[in-house]
Amino acid sequence: MSIPTTAGLDTGTWTLDPLGSSVEFQVRMLYGLMTVKGRFDRYHGTLNLSERPAIALTIEAASLNTDNDRRDSHLRSPDFFDVAHHPEIRFESDAADLADGTLKVRGLLYAAGGYTPVDVDAVVREAGDELEIEATALVDQRELGMTWSPLRVISVPSRLTVRGRLDRISRSLR
Repeated sequence: MSIPTTAGLDTGTWTLDPLGSSVEFQVRMLYGLMTVKGRFDRYHGTLNLSERPAIALTIEAASLNTDNDRRDSHLRSPDFFDVAHHPEIRFESDAADLADGTLKVRGLLYAAGGYTPVDVDAVVREAGDELEIEATALVDQRELGMTWSPLRVISVPSRLTVRGRLDRISRSLR
């Protein structure tokens, strides 16, 4: 069931529950014949449409995990995320349009010492006292300086997906 704006998403502060959420990515490789899938294991995010930033997601870049240690080490290197110098990946947006359970968001993604504008489409649904969100964005990783490729062939864009539960933060906890 989609939520109308009166369900409360447009008021108050919501936080991403890391126990019921995931931050994942997919990158096409070898002319699109293979897809590398991975996730980030440590992150936190907030949503408050009446504050600035309205949406903020911070990811620990070193928590990158593709279930392949050699590949993960390379992705953490200066060829990609350069986690030694840039330990966080951040997404921030000052505003979002909410209509019939759909959020349309434009913000900036900061990673590896660079940044790029990103459009995010998110679906929000009621889940008891919480909300569920599924947000997807396509990112041209070359805009972040991530151009390394063993065959000098770079498949773009990469798909970023955040799925999870949003919990309302009570005013007394802020």
